[in-house]
Amino acid sequence: MTGSRRRVTQQDIARMTGVSQATVSLVLNGRDDGTVRIAPDTRDRVLTAIRTTGYVADPVARRLAARHNRILGVFTYEPVFPAGTGDFYHPFLVGIEESAERLGCDLLLLTSAPVTDGRRRIFHHDNRLRLADGCILLGRSLDPEELARLVAEGHPFVSVGRRDDAGGPVPYVGADYRAATAAVVRRALDAGHRELAYLGQGATGPESPADRFAGYRETLDAAGLPARHLSTDRDPADLLDPLLADGVTAVVVEEYADGVALAAVAHDRGLAVPTDLSILTLGDPTRPTSSDREFTGFRIPRREMGWQAVEVLTGLLAALPDTVTQRLLPCQPVDGTTLAPPRP
Repeated sequence: MTGSRRRVTQQDIARMTGVSQATVSLVLNGRDDGTVRIAPDTRDRVLTAIRTTGYVADPVARRLAARHNRILGVFTYEPVFPAGTGDFYHPFLVGIEESAERLGCDLLLLTSAPVTDGRRRIFHHDNRLRLADGCILLGRSLDPEELARLVAEGHPFVSVGRRDDAGGPVPYVGADYRAATAAVVRRALDAGHRELAYLGQGATGPESPADRFAGYRETLDAAGLPARHLSTDRDPADLLDPLLADGVTAVVVEEYADGVALAAVAHDRGLAVPTDLSILTLGDPTRPTSSDREFTGFRIPRREMGWQAVEVLTGLLAALPDTVTQRLLPCQPVDGTTLAPPRP
């Protein structure tokens, strides 16, 4: 986790003492595995390393060891490795891996699901969901029918991203897009902007864009200002003219790549960003794009979301009664260079 000291794990103890992680686990649990006896000097070496490093066995890990195989599935509706470490999903996977490693769990990436209309399906004739103790779901939008079936059949799972009820509450770890977007809009208002517009899917999209748009609309409603909305199903070159015709001075863009494209079109028209037009973006790029600008807006706590998704899933598997199964994490504000007061 960022900003905190890395916790000593069973793998660290195993590397220090030259034994397997399984041996460390057996020593911690005070038992042999029934087939292999642990030599007294090996046990003493492991216990010494535990004392000197201050290692503390996670109670969740102990309960998982007693009840489960400690294999966590990761199911992705879209490919997660198309662009190496620069891909949108990479920080989520880093957090998932770090949290699973801390608990001594293995990860199983479920990739055998067939692709239908460009998206994988969880349930199919060769469904291997049960190979894992539970599953973490990654995707910009999840299939409502599959979510409902997961809930109805009692599959332990956690969604990365807020999800609406699907025949029952859906466990999730999401970003608080509504609050983060409201903060971005308030920054524009504080800078003096009164003519704003929103580019994106809006209220008709899945949960994440709907939450963003809700934060935008509610903030402008409270200020007594119109909440303009333009869909990004058109080319950015076709969007600039209607924005300027309405006197818009600040644009709130749902998708980072659309903000980059709009800024490029504005530059080609001889407009300066942010002097002539302020552009604010709502999160990290989900599509490949590049820009020399740092856009004003916010970043998504992707690594922390992945980390906490494992915490929620293992809390459910260990039947911990105080596990909070629906979490929204704050986003990180980005000052950027694309917001300025409007021209007089």
